[in-house]
Amino acid sequence: MHIAVHGTGYLGSVVSACLADFGLPVTCMDEDEVRVLSLSQGNVLFYEKNLAEMVRRNVRVGRLTYSTNLEGFTRRAQIIYLAEDSYRYIEEVALKIAGAAQPGAILVVATPVPVGTAARIQRRLQDAGSDLTVVSQPVFLTDGCAVEDFNWPDRIVLGSDSAEAVHMLKQIYRPIVLRGVPVIVTSLSTAELVREASTAFVATKIAFINELATLCERVSADAVDLGLALGLDKKIAPRCLQPGAGFGGPFVEADMDSLAQLASSKGVPLKILGAARDVNRSLSDRMADKIAGLLQSVHGKQVGILGLAYKPNSNSVAASTSMQLVRQLMSRGAKVRAYDPAAIPEARLELNGAVRYCETPYAAAEGVDALVVGTGWPEFRSLDFERIKNALKRPLIVDTKNVLDAARLKAMGFEYVGVGRN
Repeated sequence: MHIAVHGTGYLGSVVSACLADFGLPVTCMDEDEVRVLSLSQGNVLFYEKNLAEMVRRNVRVGRLTYSTNLEGFTRRAQIIYLAEDSYRYIEEVALKIAGAAQPGAILVVATPVPVGTAARIQRRLQDAGSDLTVVSQPVFLTDGCAVEDFNWPDRIVLGSDSAEAVHMLKQIYRPIVLRGVPVIVTSLSTAELVREASTAFVATKIAFINELATLCERVSADAVDLGLALGLDKKIAPRCLQPGAGFGGPFVEADMDSLAQLASSKGVPLKILGAARDVNRSLSDRMADKIAGLLQSVHGKQVGILGLAYKPNSNSVAASTSMQLVRQLMSRGAKVRAYDPAAIPEARLELNGAVRYCETPYAAAEGVDALVVGTGWPEFRSLDFERIKNALKRPLIVDTKNVLDAARLKAMGFEYVGVGRN
C-alpha cells in the first residue's frame, strides 16, 4: 500500500515521517523545491522533538521519499493525505490530485479546515466525475510532542460513510489500533467539528486554571497544588491544568476563529469560548504588571527572558505568551535580553531585532534586574543557579511556568515569584 502526503510544512512533515515509521512506503510532495530538497537530505527546516531523527532514518532506508511531481506523486498512491498547514487553496489542490489519481483512491483531509470543507470537496470531486473517496481525519498534534501525539493518540477520528475506506485506514493505523486506541467513525462535518471543539475545550480549561491562579495569589493559596488536586478528579483529568500556561501554536487560533465564525453564522453565541480567549490574551498583561510591580517600574530596567517558544521542544513562537510578554515589557520601556534553545531565529522575524539575543541562559541573566522564565524548557531546571545569582543585578526570578524548584531557590537567597503561588 503506497501512501502519498501533500504538504512539507509542520503537519505534512510529521504525518509523512510517522507513517513511514510504521513500515509503509510514503512519498511526500510539495511545490516548494527548497523544502523538498532539504527534507530529501534528511534536514527538517523547523525544530520538533525527535522528528529530524525519524525523517533521516526513513529516508536512509528508502521508505520516505520526497517529490515536486504532482502527477507522479499521485498516480501510484492508494491513499493520499492532504496535510497542508493552511486550508487556503485546498479545494483546488484536491481537484488537481483527483485528475491524476488512480481509480478508487482515498483522499484523507488532515489539514485543519472549517466545518463543511470536506463535504464541499467531496461534492466538487463528484461534479468533476472523480470517484475518489473523501475522508476527514483531524490530527491532534501538540508542538514539542507531535511525534508522541501521532504515535500514542487518545483516539483516531475518521469522518466517512465508506466502510472500505475506514477499513483501509484502520490497516494503516494497525500498530496503534492493536494497542487498544479507539477509532471513532462519524460524518465528515462531525470529524471536522471534533478538532475545533477539542481546541476550544482545552483553551477553556487553561483559561480556567489561570483565572484561579490569580485568585490563589489573593488568598495565599497554591495554584500548582490546586491544579494537581483538580486533575486527580477523573471527571476533570490533569492535562492542561498548569497555571501560567497559555494556549497557542500554529493551528489553535485558526481553529478557534473558525469555530467562532461558524457559531456566529448560525446564530449561536459561544460565550464560554469568548471568555477563554479574553483570559488568554490578558495573560501576558498580568505577567507584565507583576514584573512592573516587583521592580516598581520596568521603564529603563534590564529584563532577562529564558524561553521564547510557545512550548518546550519546539521552535514555534506562534501565539507564544513569552513573546507577548516581551512585547509588553518593551512597550513599557524595558530593555530585554533573551535566550531560547531553538526559537531565536523565529523570534528575530517577529521582533525585528528589538531584543538582545543571547547564546546562553547565563548571558541572558548578566546584569539584569529580573530574570523571567517564559517557556518551560526542561533544561532550565538544571542551570547553575549559583552562577545565575552572581550574574543578576538583583536575585529576582519570575517563573511564569512554575517549572523551577521554588524552595531551593529561596533557600539560595533568590526572590522567587511564581504564578498563583505564595
